Amino acid sequence: MNVNVRSMYLMIKAFLPKMLARKSGNIINMASVASSIKGVVNRCVYSTSKAAVIGLTKSVAADFLEQGIRCNCICPGTVDTPSLRERIQARPDPEQAFKDFMARQRTGRLCTAEEVAHLCVYLASDESTFVTGTEVIIDGGWRL
Repeated sequence: MNVNVRSMYLMIKAFLPKMLARKSGNIINMASVASSIKGVVNRCVYSTSKAAVIGLTKSVAADFLEQGIRCNCICPGTVDTPSLRERIQARPDPEQAFKDFMARQRTGRLCTAEEVAHLCVYLASDESTFVTGTEVIIDGGWRL
C-alpha cells in the first residue's frame, strides 16, 4: 500500500498546489488490470492496492476538474519487464511459469514497456485534454 497508493497520494499532494495556482495540471497514475478490473489468483494485496489507485485517480479528477486539473491512470496487463522476468526466474520451474504467463495472453504476446510509454505520452499531451477520471486499459484483451 505504501508503494502503490501512498506514494501516488504524496506526489499528488506535493504537486497539486502549483497546479492549482496555474489552473492547469495533468496527473497520470499507474494502476493495473489486476485491480477492480479483473480478479487475479494469488494477487490479492497487489490487486487491492491497484484498485485503490483507480479510486484515488477518479476522486482527484472529480475534486479538481473545475480547477483545470486532469487525472487519469494507466492499467496495463502483463508487461515484459525485468521485474516480470525476475518473478518468473524465482519460480520453481521458470520455463513453466513463462508458459503460464503466455497462456493467458490473448494476443499471444506480452505488452512492451514502450507501448505503455506511448500511452503515457498520449495522456500527457494536448491530444488528450478531454480525457480525465479514466482508467485506460492496455492489456491486449486479457480482461475480456
